[in-house]
Amino acid sequence: MPIYRRARVPGGTYFLTIVTYRRRPILADAGALDCLRLALKQVMREAPFEILAAVVLPDHIHFLWNLPRGDVDYSRRVGRMKVHFTRSMSGTGCRTSSTNRSRREHRERAVWQRRFWEHTIEDEEDFERHLDYIHYNPVKHDLVSCPHLWPYSSFIRWVRTGAMCHLIPIS
Repeated sequence: MPIYRRARVPGGTYFLTIVTYRRRPILADAGALDCLRLALKQVMREAPFEILAAVVLPDHIHFLWNLPRGDVDYSRRVGRMKVHFTRSMSGTGCRTSSTNRSRREHRERAVWQRRFWEHTIEDEEDFERHLDYIHYNPVKHDLVSCPHLWPYSSFIRWVRTGAMCHLIPIS
């Protein structure tokens, strides 16, 4: 079994990509979005952190998370979010696809890919690059023509703060 090494910077900021099992578009459902919000709130009660930016697409999520000083455990938070979400989805009657033997042995539902992708933010330029990536992701996937049209994103919040004025085209 491979050993995955992840960067661990106490109190760091992390870019995360979490993908649904077989890229099923389960996050396109309003009920699933409610379950995701509840799962995140629960995880934040268990182990506080700050969500700096986010975008939820039908089959994956991107986040920028900032952990408390001295804390490095974003992996546990991602795992707990997946667990809370999956449990709440099973209560909604949402069908999950049949699972293979390995998933059954590990007591996993067919909701999330096992792994997630993580990148430790190195500096302000790196942060801005990943923030732009998050907010333009719905455009990249041809879901909308402009980031402000995608309702499941932190883009509008960032624009309201005035922090993203440089990204808005001036005509």
